Amino acid sequence: MELVEECYRLTSQFPKTEMYGLTSQLQRAAVSVPANIAEGHGRKSTGAFLHHLSISYGSLSELETHIEIAQRLKYATPEGGQKPLALVEETRRMLAGLIRSLESRQSSPES
Repeated sequence: MELVEECYRLTSQFPKTEMYGLTSQLQRAAVSVPANIAEGHGRKSTGAFLHHLSISYGSLSELETHIEIAQRLKYATPEGGQKPLALVEETRRMLAGLIRSLESRQSSPES
């Protein structure tokens, strides 16, 4: 959720001409991360949860790309994009760990 908040702060500085372009895409990718985690968890099935975690993981990559594009277009300074990019990496590590844990639990024989 902190990542979503940071991304909204970042896009608030973008030109108004980007409202339906990069601003929208970046915000949608950011919101997609926790939304898919929540949806997958709500499915009450490990397989469905893993599927939605995979979608979240993909959204993180998309989000990272959007932030880098914003920096290249000078919509965001390198410093302005630093915190969101750090949160992308932190979230990626946490998601990867959760995915590994669920996959190992799913593949281990039941007791």
